[in-house]
Amino acid sequence: MKEVWIVAAGAVTAAGGDLETTWRTLLAGKTAIRRVDRFPTQGYRSEWGALVPDLIPQGRRSLVQTLMDRVLDQVAVAVPEETLLITATTKAGIDNLERRRKGEEADPEDILPAHLGRRAAERLGLLREPFNLSAACASSTVAVAQGASLIGAGWAEAVLILGLDVVTEFVFSGFSALQILSPFPCRPFDRDRAGLTVGEGGAYLFLMEGRKAAKGGFAPLAKVIGCGVSNDARHITAPDREGRGLIRAVEGALQSAGVKKEEVAGISAHGTGTIHNDAMELTAFRQVFGEKGPPLYSAKGCIGHTFGAAGGIEIALATKILASGLLPPTQGFLNPEKGAEGKVSAQAREIPGPYVLVTNSGFGGINAAVLLQRV
Repeated sequence: MKEVWIVAAGAVTAAGGDLETTWRTLLAGKTAIRRVDRFPTQGYRSEWGALVPDLIPQGRRSLVQTLMDRVLDQVAVAVPEETLLITATTKAGIDNLERRRKGEEADPEDILPAHLGRRAAERLGLLREPFNLSAACASSTVAVAQGASLIGAGWAEAVLILGLDVVTEFVFSGFSALQILSPFPCRPFDRDRAGLTVGEGGAYLFLMEGRKAAKGGFAPLAKVIGCGVSNDARHITAPDREGRGLIRAVEGALQSAGVKKEEVAGISAHGTGTIHNDAMELTAFRQVFGEKGPPLYSAKGCIGHTFGAAGGIEIALATKILASGLLPPTQGFLNPEKGAEGKVSAQAREIPGPYVLVTNSGFGGINAAVLLQRV
């Protein structure tokens, strides 16, 4: 199997307009969650969100197009024209559907996920036909697994992953109707948690086959050495309480990498702050790694739940974890849930070892795990 390198990464979140600023905010234990002022929140379960500052639509274009431009502005490497582009989003330009329903001028093409890829490919001068991968809140993570698999099998030499999602009133109202919005900023893995906090953001990850990258003068930020994807096939929105789908995904990532569970230094968990997700994850990690498993954290107390972009942002942040040897704190974590004691912390921690696991789960029972190696 060919080596897969992450040779470049970038992100835009509520915590920072680039990956470095987001990382510093996260590491400092700060939060970007604020009261939402983009639309009225009266009558909804929450008033909190992590929105990218000054993100406004340009003319008839969707917010997600503006966000995409900010992410692509950070691509500082020369992307070969034969690169395959995979976009990952759950809703694309859903704000334009809202605007059209209100009788406002808005480009209907922006509503379609496929339009994101076409615009990005055109801007970057890419020749291959892009495609979009929508796998709920594991979209970007599954996209990375797909891209790494294509490179590993020799079907591509370079893959650009672009994960994007924005917060709109339609999205906010939907999660409020599901009764899973927290009435206060989310508190992942805390016994007093009461739901998730919505967030928005985008990330890019540039994957290349190792020898191709080295020949082109690229240096790796990290290696993608294992991936696993599964589905609970249990419920349309709730996870399997025993974590069987996540267990399969994590074990698949470890097995494909040939890495022992004892060698994993830390976990970037999904950690949404909902009652059932966090309990499911703790159950799954205990089943895979035992009672004395590796430390873990969630970025969502800082940047909110960025839906389809979550895995892309969190994998980009994981390259920073590997480079620094530091696992960030979990913002909002005060009173440990059973099983989180000694594993989750409100303080940054040094982690030994070269392997970090990133996991994400989503509606429809989807689970994805990506194992990264320090270079």
